[in-house]
Amino acid sequence: MTESPSPSAEAAAASRAPVGLFEAFLFWLKLGFISFGGPAGQIAIMHQELVERRRWISEKRFLHALNYCMVLPGPEAQQLATYIGWLMHRTWGGVIAGGLFVLPSLFVLIGLSWLYVAFGEVPVVAGLFYGIKPAVTAIVVHAAHRIGSRALKNGWLWAIAAASFVAIFALNLPFPLIVLAAAVIGYIGGRLLPGKFALGGGHGAAKASYGPALIDDDTPTPEHARFRWSLLLRLCVIGAALWLLPMGLLAAAFGWQGTLTQMGWFFTKAALLTFGGAYAVLPYVYQGAVGHYGWLSPTQMIDGLALGETTPGPLIMVVAFVGFVGGYVHPMFGADHPFLAGAVAASLVTWFTFLPSFLFILAGGPLVESTHNELKFTAPLTGITAAVVGVILNLALFFGYHVLWPQGFSGAFDWPSALIAVAAAVALFRFKRGVIQVLFACALAGLAVHLLRG
Repeated sequence: MTESPSPSAEAAAASRAPVGLFEAFLFWLKLGFISFGGPAGQIAIMHQELVERRRWISEKRFLHALNYCMVLPGPEAQQLATYIGWLMHRTWGGVIAGGLFVLPSLFVLIGLSWLYVAFGEVPVVAGLFYGIKPAVTAIVVHAAHRIGSRALKNGWLWAIAAASFVAIFALNLPFPLIVLAAAVIGYIGGRLLPGKFALGGGHGAAKASYGPALIDDDTPTPEHARFRWSLLLRLCVIGAALWLLPMGLLAAAFGWQGTLTQMGWFFTKAALLTFGGAYAVLPYVYQGAVGHYGWLSPTQMIDGLALGETTPGPLIMVVAFVGFVGGYVHPMFGADHPFLAGAVAASLVTWFTFLPSFLFILAGGPLVESTHNELKFTAPLTGITAAVVGVILNLALFFGYHVLWPQGFSGAFDWPSALIAVAAAVALFRFKRGVIQVLFACALAGLAVHLLRG
């Protein structure tokens, strides 16, 4: 086994030299603009930069934090950035790291959402989205396959996935109920059949060492990361205030049934249900935003997911698109200010979606740091992840129906869309192409079909 030519002196120097808050700020800002590729790609970028290259944190401590973030509802990559930022630079370090992971995506999506709403009927734009829609269908199928191949390790988990599909597809049961039932089954299964409900996925013990790190395996937990009841209570009070104050102002200004108030309430609930990533919560967002509230149409939901796939940051940022379109279509500041209404709605939706993630990290981090052993909450998560596979498959069928039969089953079958969807699936499954590449190629194919038809 050959050693890296990098001298140990460099590693030791890196482990001793403190990282200033401004230096960390610049890194988290850069990460916010390059964090493409979904959670797997984002976590890989952080591992490469923080563990391998900069050595701000050791492999073992990095994976220990990641295991915790995987148990939580919410985007694990954003929560991991928050955790590491908090561990290095206290509360403000976590707020900066987690905030910069989201803000670039929010600003980009507000701009793209406005272009979509304002110019979506322009032939060129319509043609591009004509090709993107079937590509999104293939991407969701690929996501179901990717998660399923990792999560469904035995017949019990396959049965949970099948039951969740039937529950949402045939029985139209609400997504929160499915998540709760899967968690209970996972908890019971973990006690009765622990071998069948062990958490898989490769986030186990560290397998490599990259030299001494600033936060190394045996680095003592910093004072601010030690558990104290007074700190937990203070964070709970601050978190409640940060939720109650904007919610109270919205209710006072627009009433409880106002669009912005209902968006805040709905996306607070959605934020607590994002076990298994953004694809898992999308059916719940669809049930509420499309089916119950009518903030946007099924076709717009598909387009929003496509925009979310092409921007940096967590995929759950598609909620900003949902908020913008809902605010733009139902302007609460008068008919002359639809953009303002959309931008405010997108910002508020983002606030209510990510606030719980920050609180989970800042309040739970000290508990996690108190032990570097494997977490004990994995069996319910295993059950939830299995259920998520069935839910995502239902989402793929929903998208496929609206793409391939745009006028319903009574209308014509859209053969060009079907061919684009098949080509996208082949590119993803057979040739392992990236999501951005697939979306770009399918958008050009859709534009060509649209122009030829015109």
